[in-house]
Amino acid sequence: MLRPCAFLNHGCIPMRFFSVIIFLFWFAGLGEAFGAPTFSVSSFAELKAALREVQPGTVIEIAPGLYQGGIYLRNVHGTAEAPIVLRAADPENPPVFEGPGEGVKLSSCSYIKLSRLVFQGYRQNGINIADDGLRDKREASHHIILEHLRIRDIGPAGNHDALKMSGVNHFVVRDCVFEGWGGSAIDLVGCRHGLIERCRILGAEGYRTANGIQIKGGSRHILVQSSFFRDAGWRAVHIGGQTGLEFFRPSVEDFEARDISIAGNTFVGGDVHIAWITAQDSLVQRNLFYLPEKRVGHIAQESTDPRFAPCGKGVFADNLVVTDEGVTTLFNVGPGTAPETFVFRGNAWIHAGAGSEPLLPVAETRGIYDLDVKIATGEGALPVARGTDERLKNLGPWSYTPWEPPDDFSDLILPPVVLPER
Repeated sequence: MLRPCAFLNHGCIPMRFFSVIIFLFWFAGLGEAFGAPTFSVSSFAELKAALREVQPGTVIEIAPGLYQGGIYLRNVHGTAEAPIVLRAADPENPPVFEGPGEGVKLSSCSYIKLSRLVFQGYRQNGINIADDGLRDKREASHHIILEHLRIRDIGPAGNHDALKMSGVNHFVVRDCVFEGWGGSAIDLVGCRHGLIERCRILGAEGYRTANGIQIKGGSRHILVQSSFFRDAGWRAVHIGGQTGLEFFRPSVEDFEARDISIAGNTFVGGDVHIAWITAQDSLVQRNLFYLPEKRVGHIAQESTDPRFAPCGKGVFADNLVVTDEGVTTLFNVGPGTAPETFVFRGNAWIHAGAGSEPLLPVAETRGIYDLDVKIATGEGALPVARGTDERLKNLGPWSYTPWEPPDDFSDLILPPVVLPER
């Protein structure tokens, strides 16, 4: 029987050899994470086989082509140092996924990045990321990055979303294009610590197009910045909503959405550009709202449950608002809300066929009603404000400095919304 001792010539194994063996086993475990394979796949069968082998650090590069079916992962976790990445092998010629159900379903997954992929024609949802009912537990979905994706032709009717996220924490959606959907382009239910930036959200004819982005069900600490909305539905951005109590994450509090910031974006067309629904503590600043068809904004309390505070405490500041004669009421205010708690400050209003000062839910401070500016628009191009008025420098998306997130897969700690003094 071998036993540890100090000398080989006594017929036994030195203690230091046991230490080396233990270290090698420990290092081999790390090797699974940091030395995980890169798979190159060019068929759906190869992709499915690679997905069965994922571990922390796995990279799957997907060749150009049409892939019939979807990507499904459950209880799969990378790490901050060794995330799991699915990406196009050729960024200039991304693979296209299509099928009848969902393009991607991630349930209870973390530290995963999807990059430069196309999902089209799904009848349920384009991408669905959920906490698998774990509701804010450690195993729930978190640290997800979606970048340079194109999600199109989803639905077309019913409550079918291009991107649906439920109970997801610490996520980034950047440089993605959403075009044609039934429910919402992006639907967030009980999500927290999220960034949506530099996305294009484009409504399409023949699709229900209920909302552009909806943030509800207990969502908190979400920033939408530097994005473009065109004909993005009944409500382009929907802060709050009317969520069934059983779907709130992590639990029911007194708000549908809180600490939500909408900044540096451009809105063109569509019915209503911004809606506050049973929401608290939101900031809407330095955006361009250009020619909504019905109203600029809507304030409502769509839940009658007494646990919810009246919709209120929103800031609307330093925005440039351009409307035509088709808009006779800029903001609609529903019953049971607290419009007196809103702050309107420093916005510029260009409103055809109206007097110099708009009718708002609450008196505005430092409003601008005589701005001399021209909005230049072109096919497929973002509107640009042109003028020599110095006040233009402090208005709209051109004046906004985007918030810079930390490194990929770091925690996203967005500051709470603090209402300024009137």
